[in-house]
Amino acid sequence: MKNSVIYAFILCFMGVATSQTLKSPNGELEMQFSVKENGTPTYSLTYKNQAVIKSSALGFSLKNEEDLLNDFTVSGIDETSYDETWEPVWGEQKEIRNHYNEMAVNLLQKGTNREVIIRFRLFDDGLGFRYEFPQQKNLGHFVIEDEKTEFAMTGDHTAFWIPGDYDTQEYDYTESKLSAIRGLMEGSITENVSQTSFSPTGVQTTLMMKTDDGLYINLHEAALVNYPVMHLNLDDENFVFESWLTPNLEGDKAYMIAPSITPWRTIIVSDDARDILASKMIYNLNEPSKIDDTSWIKPMKYVGVWWEMITGKSTWSYTNDFTAVKLGETDYESATPNGTHGATTEHVKEYIDFAAENGFDGVLVEGWNVGWEDWFGHSKDYVFDFVTPYPDFDVKEIQDYAESKGVEMIMHHETSASVRNYERHLDTAYQFMKEYGYNAVKSGYVGDILPRGENHYSQWLVNHYLYAVKEAADYGIMVNAHEAVRPTGLARTWPNLIANESARGTEYQAFGGSKPNHVTVLPFTRLIGGPMDYTPGIFEMDLSKLNPENNSHVNSTIANQLALYVTMYSPLQMAADLPANYKRFPDAFQFIKDVALDWDESIYLEAEPGDYVTVARKEKGSDNWFLGNVNGETARTSKIKFDFLDKGQKYIATIYSDAKDAHYKTNPQAYEIRKVVVDNKSKLSQFSAPGGGYAISIIPAEKSETKGMKKL
Repeated sequence: MKNSVIYAFILCFMGVATSQTLKSPNGELEMQFSVKENGTPTYSLTYKNQAVIKSSALGFSLKNEEDLLNDFTVSGIDETSYDETWEPVWGEQKEIRNHYNEMAVNLLQKGTNREVIIRFRLFDDGLGFRYEFPQQKNLGHFVIEDEKTEFAMTGDHTAFWIPGDYDTQEYDYTESKLSAIRGLMEGSITENVSQTSFSPTGVQTTLMMKTDDGLYINLHEAALVNYPVMHLNLDDENFVFESWLTPNLEGDKAYMIAPSITPWRTIIVSDDARDILASKMIYNLNEPSKIDDTSWIKPMKYVGVWWEMITGKSTWSYTNDFTAVKLGETDYESATPNGTHGATTEHVKEYIDFAAENGFDGVLVEGWNVGWEDWFGHSKDYVFDFVTPYPDFDVKEIQDYAESKGVEMIMHHETSASVRNYERHLDTAYQFMKEYGYNAVKSGYVGDILPRGENHYSQWLVNHYLYAVKEAADYGIMVNAHEAVRPTGLARTWPNLIANESARGTEYQAFGGSKPNHVTVLPFTRLIGGPMDYTPGIFEMDLSKLNPENNSHVNSTIANQLALYVTMYSPLQMAADLPANYKRFPDAFQFIKDVALDWDESIYLEAEPGDYVTVARKEKGSDNWFLGNVNGETARTSKIKFDFLDKGQKYIATIYSDAKDAHYKTNPQAYEIRKVVVDNKSKLSQFSAPGGGYAISIIPAEKSETKGMKKL
């Protein structure tokens, strides 16, 4: 039901400010909008009568013209209530409720007669607001120099943050007080192949915080379209964040044409950390799907040669003969194979066989196409053509073999950050994919962006990433984008965007390791905007056994790796390790084979950012449940109830857990598996080791199947 009431407003005059209040549907959140005496628009937010955001300014500084910061009066208020339920193509829930109260504030700048609308939507779980620039005579083309949106915190909160950066999100999270960010910033900026930090107190969204009073606050953005990524720059004396947009190569932030809108600025808040994880506000602030027929968009579980290459066991390149490659001129046929190339026809067939034998949907192949010998670090425009295979990779033979085994192939498009080159070849590359039966692509943007001087998260690149997704939809292709912009819920609008990387994933375990509590932070930060291709499932933690020159260690237990398939939601999940390592632990591998990809229901049972996450999910179209727990650096006993199960039904629960002496560093492969009978009255106390966890499959059972089994 949608109701709209237009309120006539007496405009403020003679220094008198106006204010208006908006409440969430359940009344627990309250937003107040005000215009200061100088005409500066502001907002504030409370939760259960407790301040969340103090009075914070809104507006923009513009390039070469008068700013949109003050001298505003309110020319009208439009209030609306909205309540709908929609079904995502894939997701954590079969249905999502979109319920909010809205207030659109129409502002008129007195000296310039320019109009701006600030639209607020208040949900039970948080606030979203955006700026709108209607068609008008006095505002057409304009350049945003800075967005001046503020988020004024009420104190020195604990934050889980990564450094603000125009080119990467691949950092470990730091947990600290806001006041400590400046002193910790330098040490938090670890090496990356492309990075541009900008401030000693600049951090990225999604930013997760916790107050001393036990409030959980999450800052992010939604529906990022035709606009640069927003970072947050902290005034650490007053604890006020100000939006900091990613600039282009000229230093400008955004080129705008009225009518236009900005992305939503979002604040999710609760006194229960589980509510942050369960929030679907970011998705709700995006438009419905623009793809009419979504039947071709299907969740996938896959394997591939990727981990061999990341660890250094295999290579992307075919030969060591060349230090430089010119496509169409370099003679690969007469080159000497290096003997370490991973994407050979015969080797990929081995992965296809493994996928078919174990019920996996697809196989990803990287390094199949010519050009990898000099792909990185040369500021090279024409890097790949995305259609020419190496001499030892037969595209047609692989297609036929995969089809005979009932396995789909996943294409790999590494752009080497040469974006113009990718757009130049995009249609041909997608046509090639369809010709050879590839319905999904993993794209990559490793390195400094070409055109030179552009940033990964500037307006132009944001537009490129969405362009690639839209073009893929026209061809019936699903996209998994790596090194691209972090998600802001656009997968609701373009559900063929089935995953992104856009954070520090499993590959960093092969580059020296990530913090053992990293996976307890990601669900509160990176995953708020959409699913991540985290590539879990590593069973061999000592990587020197794969490559004697790689002394890295995966900071996780096997039980933790299993739990990631439940706690790190994604409709695209990889079993990332080598088949040989899965064959060493077939009983643990069984969980990866069994776990679902798409869900009817998700229930967050326990959650504390940086410490632990426990979630139960019901498989879509089934009565099977899967449960996962990931733990941080301190051993703990997790206590959960099975009251989410159907009454009167018995289930067989297979529990994959850390052994008592398990430890992510010293004993990561120590696990136990036991089967018990559970029902909706059952309770579990389960040990989780440092960097560990547990995973459970919960399958309905007949009485005869449970005879003689222990009841939990």
